[in-house]
Amino acid sequence: SGGQMQRVAIARALVNDPDILLADEPTGALDSETSVQIMEILKEISKDKLIIMVTHNPELADSYASRIIRLKDGLITGDTMPYSAQDDEAAEPVQRKTAMSYITALSLSLNNLMTKKGRTILTAFAGSIGIIGIALILSISTGVNNYIDRVQEDTLSSYPISIQAESVDMSSLMTTLMGINSENAENKHDKDAVYGNTIMYEMMNAMTSAEIQENNVTDLKVFLDEQMSKDSKLSQNATNIQYTYNLPMNLYTKDADGKIVKSDVMSLMSKMRAGVIGDEAEQSVNQSMNNMFSSSGMSSTQSQFVVWQEMLPGDDGLISPMLQNQYDVLYGSWPKNYDEVVLIVDENNEVSDMVLYALGLKSSNDMLSAMTGYMSGEEVDTTKLESWSYADVCKKTFSLILPADCWQKDPETGKYKDISSDELGLKTLYANGIELKIVGVVRQSADAVTGMMNGAIGYTNALTKYVVEQTAQKELVKQQLDDAQHDVFTGLPFKENDKALSSDDIKKAVEDYCAGIDQAKKAELYVAYMSLAPDSYVSSMIDEKLDGVSREDIEKQVVESYPEYADMLSAMDDDTLFSYMREMMTEQIKNAYADEVKKQMSQLSTASLAEAFDNCYLTDAGYRLIYDELMPETFSDSSYEKNLRTLGYVDLDSPSGVNIYVATFAAKDAVAEVIEDYNSTVDPEDQINYTDYVALIMSSVTTIIDVISYVLIAFVAISLVVSSIMIGIITYISVLERTKEIGILRAIGASKKDISSVFNAETVIVGFGAGLIGILATILLCIPINAVVHHLTGIYSINAVLPPLAAIALIAISMLLTVVAGLIPSRVAANKDPVVALRTE
Repeated sequence: SGGQMQRVAIARALVNDPDILLADEPTGALDSETSVQIMEILKEISKDKLIIMVTHNPELADSYASRIIRLKDGLITGDTMPYSAQDDEAAEPVQRKTAMSYITALSLSLNNLMTKKGRTILTAFAGSIGIIGIALILSISTGVNNYIDRVQEDTLSSYPISIQAESVDMSSLMTTLMGINSENAENKHDKDAVYGNTIMYEMMNAMTSAEIQENNVTDLKVFLDEQMSKDSKLSQNATNIQYTYNLPMNLYTKDADGKIVKSDVMSLMSKMRAGVIGDEAEQSVNQSMNNMFSSSGMSSTQSQFVVWQEMLPGDDGLISPMLQNQYDVLYGSWPKNYDEVVLIVDENNEVSDMVLYALGLKSSNDMLSAMTGYMSGEEVDTTKLESWSYADVCKKTFSLILPADCWQKDPETGKYKDISSDELGLKTLYANGIELKIVGVVRQSADAVTGMMNGAIGYTNALTKYVVEQTAQKELVKQQLDDAQHDVFTGLPFKENDKALSSDDIKKAVEDYCAGIDQAKKAELYVAYMSLAPDSYVSSMIDEKLDGVSREDIEKQVVESYPEYADMLSAMDDDTLFSYMREMMTEQIKNAYADEVKKQMSQLSTASLAEAFDNCYLTDAGYRLIYDELMPETFSDSSYEKNLRTLGYVDLDSPSGVNIYVATFAAKDAVAEVIEDYNSTVDPEDQINYTDYVALIMSSVTTIIDVISYVLIAFVAISLVVSSIMIGIITYISVLERTKEIGILRAIGASKKDISSVFNAETVIVGFGAGLIGILATILLCIPINAVVHHLTGIYSINAVLPPLAAIALIAISMLLTVVAGLIPSRVAANKDPVVALRTE
């Protein structure tokens, strides 16, 4: 056998690092040459160890032994070096468990890997494929998640949680329009034919059944301020809270012709509509639009015609960092004082022509001419480009006129009147107003998905507070605050005291009034009363004049006098056209009737008219008519609250609305829970009701995000499995290649655990190399991936990037995976028979 068993026995004995080796006939059954080889091995070992050998070959003993003891029948017959020293005290033997250190295992593995560098690099690269896949998925996922977070923040900044002091619950209408309830419809049927649904009924029912919601925003503000001042659920999730007020901003500027105009698109639109439909019709339309905005909970800043808008304030009352992140400063700077504003342009550095009018860069005549030209069908050249430099725009100034300053006392009547309605008064107010100046031009950042600003000119919350403080100091405002029962403009009591007047009260009021006037007043009152045309007379006259009149007749008659109305009339249906004509004819007939009555009664004397009035029999309706239409006012048509609004007074502790800004949908849900918790602690009448439009419109966004996350997780799991299998196979191949090395290690005394440690150390090194290659490859691959994503999507804010912590974690995971994948191959290596392993070529 070549002495292999003897060699293995010697090696096993040496593994335990003994002090004494007992060798029983180590050369037995060996030829002379092999015996000499074994003895040479023992001689080499004897330099550090004591070897006691039993042999029947005296020649070997004489050749190698330093001391020979001869035995016969159990008795010592000879000793070449008899023991003569005194007995020494026996030392306590030290028991040590032998084991290969992990550093030694790493060293062995590293030396083995370095002997085949090419193979090692290829193995590490093969193992890095899975890591590269995982790292790329994490990089893209991180980029997409960062983009989603930015989208969420930008979107929710445009749609904050908005709570109005008074609004209409539009959730039913929104739900109906979006068809959210269609899946829960009560009428189920087979899909074997075409069926109808009641969407029109549901929509109309939602509109008519919408309830007006009133919220105690004053108490809510106290709660919100308290929660934001401490570490609470609200302060952790809300990025900012903005309070809105029904504060009129009377802003004026000079247009291109030097004329003082109101810096407001709505006033321009009102003038344009009045030029087409008339002043009275325009007042009705304007009132309807105001009611629509207020009842729906939409502020004027949410309409497309908004020009001036308060910017989200920061801690200093000026600009919020959230707003600064969404917009880039093209020229100048952000406002630093209350009297500074910025111009907001779109992505093309453009503003609408209506905003140019509000800035005073276009005259009102230009705008009205363009509107008239459109109505008359004229072609307008829209290709002509007009531009203004940033510096020229920033030279524009505005005058903010406080509403309370507009009211001056008329010395003749003793009542207050609005002097801003006449040219001289407006010039005086303009010269003494609060001057505002544009200090910067900003544009939505390319990285921002959407911006929170809908207006074109942004002012600060500091300006709002300044206006409120200045208004509160006005003498007229103080007078109204001191007397809540009387109208400060007219001196009359407010009409709230007149709500319950009965017919008898009205009759007595009319009789008392008539008893205190002279004949001339009675005559005038009688003529005015008789000049009112009865409704039956007006209706019969209209029917008579429209009898036999066709649509063509009406169009022909109108177009002859007003050719610019031709297109408008042709767009009306028959019902609308005839209704419009009846309204026009009603006013004409009433005026003609009054003129005829006044003409006839002008021939009568004042005494006769007064006597006729005294003898006139009045019904309850007649008394009501005189009381409402002909008598001087005895009560103010206004109210205490309306007067304060007219004067521009607001209480900062009583906002008209609250906008709560959040960064994520999860934070929005958390804020909603805070509001629910607040509602549970207050009385029912003080509970907060609001419509979450974002939840209705964006209800599927979180679902989409979750689905994307699940898909990415699935890809990562697959990559991990593939990587683990690959590492396991590669490690098993390494075990097969190193079988003889395993036999040698076992032959020199290495335990099974030591063999496992050697291969585990090798897998750790390979795993580290694979992880490092994977991370470096991912960083390089992110460059072309970002270029492709930017080219395909056009969204440059999506950037695949591998977070540093994720890179470290992936290297650790790579090492762990290789160890786990190499456990089975390492156990296989440890369990190999050393003798069989040594025979393996």
